[in-house]
Amino acid sequence: MSQQDPRAELATGAMKPAQIVVVAITIALCALDGFDVLAISFAAPGIAREWGIDRGALGIVLSMELIGMMIGSVLVGGLADRIGRRRTVLGCLVVMAIGMAMVTARGGLVALSVWRVVTGLGIGGMLPALNAIATEFSNQRRRDLSVALMSIGYPLGALTGGSIAALLLRSQDWRSVFEFGALATAALIPVVWLWVPESVAWLYQRQGRDVLQRVNDTLMQLGHPIVSTLQPIEPSHRQPLAAIFQARMRTTTLLSTLAYFLHIMTFYFLVKWVPKIVVDLGFAPSTAAAVLVWANVGGVTGGTVLGLLSRRFAVKSLTIALMLASSVMLAIFGGGWASLAQLCLICALTGFCTNGAIVGLFAILARAYPAATRSTGTGFAVGIGRGGAVLAPIAAGFLFRAGHSLQTVALVMGTGSLLAAAVLAKLRVPPTATAAD
Repeated sequence: MSQQDPRAELATGAMKPAQIVVVAITIALCALDGFDVLAISFAAPGIAREWGIDRGALGIVLSMELIGMMIGSVLVGGLADRIGRRRTVLGCLVVMAIGMAMVTARGGLVALSVWRVVTGLGIGGMLPALNAIATEFSNQRRRDLSVALMSIGYPLGALTGGSIAALLLRSQDWRSVFEFGALATAALIPVVWLWVPESVAWLYQRQGRDVLQRVNDTLMQLGHPIVSTLQPIEPSHRQPLAAIFQARMRTTTLLSTLAYFLHIMTFYFLVKWVPKIVVDLGFAPSTAAAVLVWANVGGVTGGTVLGLLSRRFAVKSLTIALMLASSVMLAIFGGGWASLAQLCLICALTGFCTNGAIVGLFAILARAYPAATRSTGTGFAVGIGRGGAVLAPIAAGFLFRAGHSLQTVALVMGTGSLLAAAVLAKLRVPPTATAAD
């Protein structure tokens, strides 16, 4: 029986197979998020054709689950700091499965929009908890890499889901995409129930009568020695949301939120409008999904490269560089292309930059907040930052409807990443998380 602080044991010891499995599950869950968020993009051409809606109205529909994600990240995401990471993830999966399934019901545009908001609530609430889980189940040496791997689950899910969507859309209507998403979501509920225990770092904050037993249950499941006692910690009387605005955290919260808001505008313009742009150019909907798949191939590659490089270089510098490159690639994207193959290449390179920067932002958030407020801080930055995701497809839709060219719209939307780089340059990022965190 060990006398060491169990948080330090996990932070400094070698990662056991069970910890690697937990990180792998966060990748799968984030991949599910990637597919769920982009399902409406894959289905957008079919929805527009069936209901005869124009680009302005379609832009609003494309933003519905993003509104839910914004609310879910701030309100539901903070629950993970109060009721636990595991319970939050399980609850969000149930909400997501219901939302995806109900989209397939025979209803109108309003009903579809409402169920996309519901799905977004689950997605938004789960992402901050996943960031905390990937951080707290990793050792200190591989923490940035684990968070990066968790984050690349998003484009990985879009990549895999895009390939499946392309196949489904060849023989079925747009509803089949959501039916697949609902089944995949439901299948992951028992996986989390069986193999993701509660975080030791979160349990340590509780200091209740049964906490020692629960900590030891997690340690045994992970393959680490159990402990005989827990060192008392100073209880915090602040609510987590209030704590992220206390004097020493206020600047971090505001700058990280603004940087996320600005960069996500650029990212979501790409992922939300590429399928419709490609269809408007005369290509089949299945081809449009394939182009978006290539954007996510780049996203997976970009996130992986950033994760590997973060072991040798400052994650903040890498993220800023990718943000600047994102603005350049959006300008190139808007400049036109000679062939479908060239478009796929441009989208892949743009995805490399935009998603790589998002992965960097998640790694920065994981370092910036301690365990007691990690999910709340991440949820606030991501949730309020999702305002940029909500605004992006709507703004682009109305710019298109006003008669502006793709070049102009791409240049306008690409300035988001440029401004985000300037904001992030002012943010102070801790060199690493504490061993006991």
